[in-house]
Amino acid sequence: MARSEIPADPPAPLAPETLSAIAAAGVARSYAKNTILINEGDVGDSLFIVISGRVKVYSSNPAGREVVIAFHGPGEYVGEMSLDGSPRSASVMTLEPTTCALVTRASFREFILAHPEFALHLIEKLIQRVRLTTENVKSLALSDVYGRLVKLLLALAVEQDGKLVVPEKLTQQDIAERVGASRDMISRLLKDLVAGGYLTVQDRTITIFKKPPPGW
Repeated sequence: MARSEIPADPPAPLAPETLSAIAAAGVARSYAKNTILINEGDVGDSLFIVISGRVKVYSSNPAGREVVIAFHGPGEYVGEMSLDGSPRSASVMTLEPTTCALVTRASFREFILAHPEFALHLIEKLIQRVRLTTENVKSLALSDVYGRLVKLLLALAVEQDGKLVVPEKLTQQDIAERVGASRDMISRLLKDLVAGGYLTVQDRTITIFKKPPPGW
């Protein structure tokens, strides 16, 4: 299966041996689904290495509006942006039962000195996240909701039996949070795209039959 219309491949998750080594430098903890690991604005000095499970990184305002920044699974990590001592730049919540290794800033620095190859991985990861943030800012500033929706679906879709299928079972609210729109707006746009024969939505699985037009 090949991803559709992705500008660049992100760094691969940590290799199992590297994951085990860095996790050994921290403390393993297990969390239930929907547990907040990091609150935006808090001060912390720990890196969370995801050993199993899945988390989402998001930001929200006082009114409760939320925008999803990214999802991460085993072999990936969150919280590295606060290792300079600054407040957390986003919140992180588990999407399913998750086990993480918590590594303090001091232990993390020692690990980098002992494993310089990881430093390169971290640099590549940070570059990829900056690129993603830049693309998101451009999309929010230059595209309407329809354009952002189509871009998201095409970026997530993979080829299956000659069709493009979004493997993640996304709810309309999930999509709304990721493109910065209301659920009602996403519902209307999806209905229009289904009516136009561009895609189908069955059991939260989106199948794209033909590329939607650039404007609606």
